[in-house]
Amino acid sequence: MKYCFGVDIGGTTVKMGLFEEAGNILDKWEITTDTSEEGRAILPNIAASIESKMTEHKLAKDDVVGIGVGVPAPVTSDGVVYGSANLGWTHKEVKREFEELTGLNCSIANDANVAALGEMWKGGGAGEKNLIMVTLGTGVGGGVIIDGKILTGENGAGGEIGHLCVNYEETDRCGCGNRGCLEQYASATGIVRLAKQQLGHEMRPTILNKEDVTAKDVFDAVKAGDEVAKEIAAVFGRYLGYCLANLAAMADPAVFVIGGGVSKAGEVLISYIREPYMERAFFANRDVKFVLAELGNDAGICGAARLILDAEK
Repeated sequence: MKYCFGVDIGGTTVKMGLFEEAGNILDKWEITTDTSEEGRAILPNIAASIESKMTEHKLAKDDVVGIGVGVPAPVTSDGVVYGSANLGWTHKEVKREFEELTGLNCSIANDANVAALGEMWKGGGAGEKNLIMVTLGTGVGGGVIIDGKILTGENGAGGEIGHLCVNYEETDRCGCGNRGCLEQYASATGIVRLAKQQLGHEMRPTILNKEDVTAKDVFDAVKAGDEVAKEIAAVFGRYLGYCLANLAAMADPAVFVIGGGVSKAGEVLISYIREPYMERAFFANRDVKFVLAELGNDAGICGAARLILDAEK
């Protein structure tokens, strides 16, 4: 039997998993991400942890197909990262360095793209080969899978859904430096921004507190029937739904997988996205499915494992 490792590098922790070739998780664990000194210890620490697990499970290098890795940054097709604010890397030849450290074949990709691959393999998109995953967290991430393969692009920035422009009249700047990005309206912080804008002039009674409102508060209030919260959710849904209609015309997915912390609101979230999507969808894209992500924190390691397994076929 052959095995592989899936690695999901985050700014705070590195999640790792040992998988059978068929996809069963045999072990999973995490270590702290050491971002000091421009992150120079990150890859050596991961390599040492994997070596320790191989010893624990009595695995030789010949037993291991390789290691898949998700990184919170654009990654080129040859495994190079030109900058990652969360890790301290400025120019990192991740594939080359990690293969030298471990003596194993490695495949490297952006973490959101890898999570999408995981959801296609084992999660909400199982059974499909064409999907778009949208992660609604502090920011908005995305992954585009076409015919079972990640859309990487020339600079590794394929699937940066959060930085599609959805409002050409916006004057405030997104964290990326541009204005009117989807992330300014559909992320957890974007929903809070919309809520504070609405509550700043709202005269109707509402259970929302403008001084201390979260994205969760907004959707909890929606579930409680709060009319103000429903209007905020509708604005969020229009921006995201219209944007996904444009994406569908380009990529023609079978399914949209909605993940990230905001997706914990559940099916009510989907209802606010689907309706505006259908208003603008190209006729050939109207049968697309909307589903919630299922793998949670395991999406990254599952997708990373699938990444290396696909590379070795």
